[in-house]
Amino acid sequence: MRWPRRAATLLGFIGLAGAVLAMTSCSREDDIATHRLVLTGSSTVAPLVAEIGKRFESLHPNVRVDVQTGGSSRGIADARRGTADIGMASRALGDTESDLHEHPIARDGVCIIVHVDNPVGTLSGRQVSGIYANRITNWKQVGGRDADIVVVNKAEGRATLEVFLAHFDVDRRSIRPDVVIGDNEQGVKTVAGNVDAIGYVSVGTAEYGTGHGVPIRLLAVDGVPASTSALADGSFPVSRPLNLVTLGDPADTARTFINYCQSEDVHDLIRAQYFVPLAN
Repeated sequence: MRWPRRAATLLGFIGLAGAVLAMTSCSREDDIATHRLVLTGSSTVAPLVAEIGKRFESLHPNVRVDVQTGGSSRGIADARRGTADIGMASRALGDTESDLHEHPIARDGVCIIVHVDNPVGTLSGRQVSGIYANRITNWKQVGGRDADIVVVNKAEGRATLEVFLAHFDVDRRSIRPDVVIGDNEQGVKTVAGNVDAIGYVSVGTAEYGTGHGVPIRLLAVDGVPASTSALADGSFPVSRPLNLVTLGDPADTARTFINYCQSEDVHDLIRAQYFVPLAN
């Protein structure tokens, strides 16, 4: 049977429209399925957010959470430029960053670490300042053995550096480091590998390390133990928020993710990373 030309043309048009509609539908599904939420910044916050991201993806199969490190300064800059949906910062925002919105998800602190075989068990704030300002250069000056102190310092752009300098009142220009490190894990590995080294890192990262057999010790500061329990009860003095950062109000997916990061549903992940959950 031969179809009239108009009927054949109409059927062809309907078939083409159906194909276009199907392609459009598939394209939309692909766009949703591959929706990517990009977070960059703090190496302290990143491992926690990566774990939260995995759970979030299991609840939202159409979203992929891409977590990249580089320091808090990168996270703040990327949030401003729009190259990241969300920045990560392991400190509070400053006066010059009032254009950004901070969304706290947990609390952490900055602690001094030494090798587990170092006999020094505590340092005063003044002693820490003296070591990093190059006034104290031998462990025997603070009750340790006769050995040169190997000073491990954080690279510029790291929030841990900013928190450390502010609390211990150290002029960054006076520091003469023997080793410069980036993320907290590098700091832990460096001190664990040198019995005469001293460094400062995230309390959560350091406590996680000691819990997994890494040969470091967290030093008390002015008699207060460095621990998540001391952070939780407010007694440890070098405390800081772990923040997610956005430029303006976050978009729908980013807002949903931030809300999830701030919910009680992830408190177990926060504690597993040795950070302190915020009260809801």
